[in-house]
Amino acid sequence: MVDLTSHPFNLDDAGVEWVETMLASLSLEEKIGQLFINLNTSFEPSYLDNVLDNYHVGGMRYMGADSITVQNHIRYAQSKSKVPLLIASNPEMGGAGSINDGTLVTTHLGAGSHPDASIAHDLGYVGGRETAALGCNWAFAPIVDIHYNWRNTVIGTRSFGNTPEVVIERAKAYFDGLSKTGSAAAMKHFPGDGVDERDQHVVTTYNTLDYDAWNSTYGRVYRELIDHGVQSIMVGHIGAPGLSRHFRPGIADSEIMPATLAPELLQDLLRGELGFNGLILTDASAMIGMTQAMKRKDLVPAAIAAGCDMFLFFRNADEDFQYMLDGYRSGVITEQRLHDALRRILGLKASIGLHTIPRDQLVPGPEALEVIGSDEHIAIAAAVADKNVTLVKDTQNNLPLSPETHKRIRLYGISGQADFTGTDPSGFVDIARQELESAGFEVHVFRDAVQRKADGEEGVYFHTVMADEANEQYAEKYDAAIIFANVTGFAQEATVRIHWSTPMAAEIPWYVTELPTIFVSLAQPNHLIDVPMVKTVIHSYAPSREAIAATVAKITGASEFTGTFNDNVWCDTFGTRL
Repeated sequence: MVDLTSHPFNLDDAGVEWVETMLASLSLEEKIGQLFINLNTSFEPSYLDNVLDNYHVGGMRYMGADSITVQNHIRYAQSKSKVPLLIASNPEMGGAGSINDGTLVTTHLGAGSHPDASIAHDLGYVGGRETAALGCNWAFAPIVDIHYNWRNTVIGTRSFGNTPEVVIERAKAYFDGLSKTGSAAAMKHFPGDGVDERDQHVVTTYNTLDYDAWNSTYGRVYRELIDHGVQSIMVGHIGAPGLSRHFRPGIADSEIMPATLAPELLQDLLRGELGFNGLILTDASAMIGMTQAMKRKDLVPAAIAAGCDMFLFFRNADEDFQYMLDGYRSGVITEQRLHDALRRILGLKASIGLHTIPRDQLVPGPEALEVIGSDEHIAIAAAVADKNVTLVKDTQNNLPLSPETHKRIRLYGISGQADFTGTDPSGFVDIARQELESAGFEVHVFRDAVQRKADGEEGVYFHTVMADEANEQYAEKYDAAIIFANVTGFAQEATVRIHWSTPMAAEIPWYVTELPTIFVSLAQPNHLIDVPMVKTVIHSYAPSREAIAATVAKITGASEFTGTFNDNVWCDTFGTRL
């Protein structure tokens, strides 16, 4: 059972009294509602009225929008809720991703790819400061997965690195920066992603380390971050057969559940051996990694019964609320388990002061939004980019390139599909063109067959584009080729790789034998599996103007490369180092 006076809640007598008084005031339906975190899919007040009046949710996360819209939305929600709400955000890259106008500082990978751990601190600080200005008080970060398997792309850019040491150091620094803004943290994704190559958005994945190996790696990460003060843990839809068998000898393969539904992982390991006293929440409950395990009516209450305290997102609000209520009434969720979860939920709210802050002050005024995208935060992003941009290889000694020696640049932009945020992944190409032109280059942007057809050209096919592009005049028209790749999507497929516009597409680096060619990744670290022929490869970690500007400065030799990389970049494949 929870101890609200202990780490990480550390409540005084008044805080404990508020929790108990509030708990006693709740009806059964209000208690059930506190277990849910809603994903707000509308900014209309009538929508929030329905969610709060009928489902009594304990927390919310909103869909992306501009900061003014989001802040007004949160203000209205807090004014209408009987119990102060946990308002969650996803500040994994800074303010970007939580709001449309937020600052993109870098990715977790970027924050782990330089000797300076303060980058991770600044990432947490900017993200926390910008989301706190909106009225958010709970960050679904830091990510403490270890990127062991280079084929795993769901955390390819979202992990600090491939060793427990770098993950521990940078996650602590991120947490410290975030904590300065008053937000609670939810580290993720227990029991740890990065071993399986697949993505739990589309399939149940597995951490297949045995008990001893897990304890010396992921277990070490969780122990140290728990001791460091992290208040909550998001559990992934990730099974751990070695751990389940350790706590449940003889368990059948068919009985091994994702951690969100596995009491041996949540209660025996996380609560028991790791001693975590804070709040446990599920990852998004519509992910197939969870839904493939059992029927929805069973898994909703089973997650709370197994040891989760909050359930992330309704699939259908009427159905899920009823499933949870039925699970309590049938005894799947015991009275003791329900009240333990509620005390942790209310305790987290009290630990960040929601019980003492006047209701009309839970969300700051519009003037607070001035920090979002501010000059100060942009300067931090620029300084981070200057440190981070990494030269992976330059085996042909193509660098530096200058307008004096390589004036005419053929520029290629490689995009992935948009992820579930709907963000356009192709806007970086124009930024790259602008930054190269500002540096003095003459830039010629390649357009593939799909783009040319969209502009109304007729009779364009991939082989006609190749004929136009690949001929002996190529080296007469251009002095160098630069490819910028922003392949960012996840949660769309089990892996993320470069998808060329067509077979034998003209943008595939056939031209490496003709001109100095530079490949710049703005996202995933594993692109050498698809472009091993390129002799000069740079990682920039973000599709922001600051990262692209820093990259161009380093390409021209105006700034030195200081970023680092780990061996995942070689994709465990012959030829990528050549």
